[in-house]
Amino acid sequence: MDSLVLQDAILNGLISNQYQGNTLLDPQLLTNNQSATIWQTLRQELLSCKSFTWSVAFITLDMLVPFKAVMADLARIGISGTIITSDYLNFNQPAVFEELQKIPNLTVEIADISGFHTKGYLFDHGEYQTVIVGSANFTRSALLVNKEWNLKLSSRQEGSLFQQITTELNAVKQESNPLTSEWLAKYRMNWQPPETNLPRSKRLGKVQPNAMQKAALEQLEDLVKKGANKGLVVLATGTGKTYLGAFAVKKYQPRRFLYIVHREQIARKSLASFQRVIGGRQADYGLLTGNRHDWNAKYLFATVQTLSQQSILDSLKPTEFDYILIDEAHRAAAPSYQRVLNHFTPRFWLGMTATPERMDSQDVFKLFDYHLAYEIRLKDALAAKMLAPFHYVGVTDYEVDGEVITETAKLSQLVASKRVKYILDQLDYYGYCGNQARGLVFCSRQAEAKELAALFSASHHPAIALTNQNSSQERLNAVKQLEAGKIEYIITVDLFNEGVDIPSLNQIVMMRNTQSPIVFTQQLGRGLRKYPGKEFVTVIDFIGNYQHNYMIPMALNQDNSRSKDRARREVKLPANLDVSTINFTKVAEEQILASLDKIKLDSMKELRQAYHELAAQLGRPPLLNDFYHYGSVDPLVFAQNTQLKHYGEFLEKMGVDLKLTDYERQVLNFLTKEILNGKRPHELILLQHLLHGPYSIDAFKAELMRQNIRVSPEVLQSVDDILSLRFFNVKAGKKLRKDQYGGEPLVDHQDLLTYQLNSRISAGLKSHDDFKRLFVDILTTGREIAKQYDFKQAFTLYQQYDRKDVCRLLNWPLDVSAPLYGYRVAEDVCPIFITYQKDSAEKRNAIYNNQFQDGRSLRWYTRTPRHLSSDEVQRLLAGVKAGKPQVKLHLFVKQSDAVGKEFYYLGPAHIQAETVKEELVGPKKKPTVGMNLVLEHPLTTAMMNLLEM
Repeated sequence: MDSLVLQDAILNGLISNQYQGNTLLDPQLLTNNQSATIWQTLRQELLSCKSFTWSVAFITLDMLVPFKAVMADLARIGISGTIITSDYLNFNQPAVFEELQKIPNLTVEIADISGFHTKGYLFDHGEYQTVIVGSANFTRSALLVNKEWNLKLSSRQEGSLFQQITTELNAVKQESNPLTSEWLAKYRMNWQPPETNLPRSKRLGKVQPNAMQKAALEQLEDLVKKGANKGLVVLATGTGKTYLGAFAVKKYQPRRFLYIVHREQIARKSLASFQRVIGGRQADYGLLTGNRHDWNAKYLFATVQTLSQQSILDSLKPTEFDYILIDEAHRAAAPSYQRVLNHFTPRFWLGMTATPERMDSQDVFKLFDYHLAYEIRLKDALAAKMLAPFHYVGVTDYEVDGEVITETAKLSQLVASKRVKYILDQLDYYGYCGNQARGLVFCSRQAEAKELAALFSASHHPAIALTNQNSSQERLNAVKQLEAGKIEYIITVDLFNEGVDIPSLNQIVMMRNTQSPIVFTQQLGRGLRKYPGKEFVTVIDFIGNYQHNYMIPMALNQDNSRSKDRARREVKLPANLDVSTINFTKVAEEQILASLDKIKLDSMKELRQAYHELAAQLGRPPLLNDFYHYGSVDPLVFAQNTQLKHYGEFLEKMGVDLKLTDYERQVLNFLTKEILNGKRPHELILLQHLLHGPYSIDAFKAELMRQNIRVSPEVLQSVDDILSLRFFNVKAGKKLRKDQYGGEPLVDHQDLLTYQLNSRISAGLKSHDDFKRLFVDILTTGREIAKQYDFKQAFTLYQQYDRKDVCRLLNWPLDVSAPLYGYRVAEDVCPIFITYQKDSAEKRNAIYNNQFQDGRSLRWYTRTPRHLSSDEVQRLLAGVKAGKPQVKLHLFVKQSDAVGKEFYYLGPAHIQAETVKEELVGPKKKPTVGMNLVLEHPLTTAMMNLLEM
């Protein structure tokens, strides 16, 4: 690394920001905020270092799972490190030291120093060292959510700061001893557990509604007051759904109440919960199941299998109950539930579910009159501290003869002794919270479950297999054995997706293909119930070479956008859900990305399913703005779909009858493909005002200035070029693109003083409701999408643009994106497009070594053949040596061709004059001019990770 780079970075941070900064090296204050956490910086430093030494007093068990995932990747490339910690204040649990011992590429030292309270993280990068010191211990709260201040500084080995740190570390090491099993045994014997780990009996008091339940009760009461007789509540698994139902019934005070569920075990547990909340005589509560018919109970808890029998229904009047609650209401479309729904006429029906979206496309919302009384999903529940946090780790499944397990793997491969050993090793490595594993394992086949249970047990990890062949009593007995610690694992095949309450679970193990985000979330939710002493749940997902791997990040992030770009970000930049973490080992990440590259997320099948789900929730055909506001499909997915010209076409494919003229369809096509993306708001704002009549140019300019949006004669001319369609006066196939958009200006601005819509659009908006609704929907949605951009300048840092967007936003009169390729030197500006990772050495762009060196500069080359004397090169270099370049460079980079047409905007760049020289490149040694480009804004760590530099 050039010493000047480090010097400039230090001067940038400590003297003046006029010096060139550097993402990797700049002095930084690290805090936890919405854009980054301290852990993300530590993780990046770990993944890029050659070794590390940490001196940190306090470590919590809950932070070791994500740490182990990183250490597993480092072990693969021979990177190791040292942690110096202590027994100060008995803060560190014995289990922390035990888990640290499991990391093979980690040395642990115990400081024998009174009052040892350091919080320092040193990383050796070879050419330089980075230290992070401040307030943060290696604990989950400190690294993810707490208000912490930590200073990050980089130095050479010969720097006095590094020498001071090295001296101090050496002094600490002199007073430290290796962590040994003997030391740990003695520590465990003397260690006192925290007082918060009390038995359940001492922690349970009178049940009171939590904040979420209070809000839901208010919404339900409001629904009843409005005269509704049906309502649906959507609550994430483990958030107190049953107690909420009991609170609602207690408040309603029904004459007689009926609770319906699909399994007797759930009915019995729910009865106990209701009795605890409502109180009263034992005789008031009864069961209606295959074995029990408590006909006279005021609060009757029934299984649908028994209740739906015609003889049972005939014995109960339609008005027998004035309040009926259907638990797991997503099942209510089944014939047995339908018989019950058609028979009874209570004053109020309440449906409760964690997953209203059904894979069979049945309309659950319709069954409850589209009255969604309250909803809280997984992310919200985690943020509200209603669930136990989880640490998810996606690891690669076992390889057989160099091939990772697939959907078609033979049973003999799934239960091979080497695979079982590999699985048990991973379960041990990533661990669990508590003294003993209490795990639920989901596998692919019943025979696999039975064989795995036998093999687990033979390896001293007692396990029981449960399938749909087991009776309800056998399932209940297995759960009791798990809770009592007599077994460690229950191994099943999708049997315990819902309706099973095992709060003490501390491991969820997934050993099967993810077929559905719904099922994934259900299975994840099995372990998220709170339990005394359970501080987190470890989720270990064995990711094979499965075609549906792409669903994993979508399920974890509850992402329904169908956006590949968003899914890639979720894999490469895993988010924290409050203090829950998502972690993928490198190989698992590659498997997911490979799966994502093969799938078409915006296929008509995917969009149709999303449409029906949202239509079911709304009770009407959704518009683009509905998708945006309900967090469903990204509206731009519809715009980018090559099978659709506009959203109206999609509605027609869904069976919606629309009355649109051919010209109106062309206008909607234009708005969808060119304006909806919100990358420039000017056209959207103008068209919205023109809905109400003519609009003066002075009023338009004043409105833009009021909204702090750039305005200039060039921008206004570009708006005219777009809305007149002159910008699109280029070939697109066999005809001019502007002809695909109707061929005539949408807006009349001939007098240069006033804008107004053309007569055909004005007439259509007045007389055709379908056209007006779709027209307004595009403008409204586009304005919402535009909120993510900064319009004080043409481009927003780290947003994505394709070549056509760049032509438009640079105010060029024509769309010249087709011949633009790598760059175009205009009069005063030059956009440069770089594909960072080349797919093939034989592709033209692979002859150039465009590589970022340090997060701020890269080597860039002109086209071939080019010489220093070439006119294009001379214009590009004009004024560069004098420090007054005449052409402004804008740098756009994408990871690879596989990610699509859009490039990330990395900001303005300048040419380092002394680096410019002619070079010969490629196998044919063609002449080109190479030069170093330096970014005005050094890349963030997140962007560097996204581009995989």
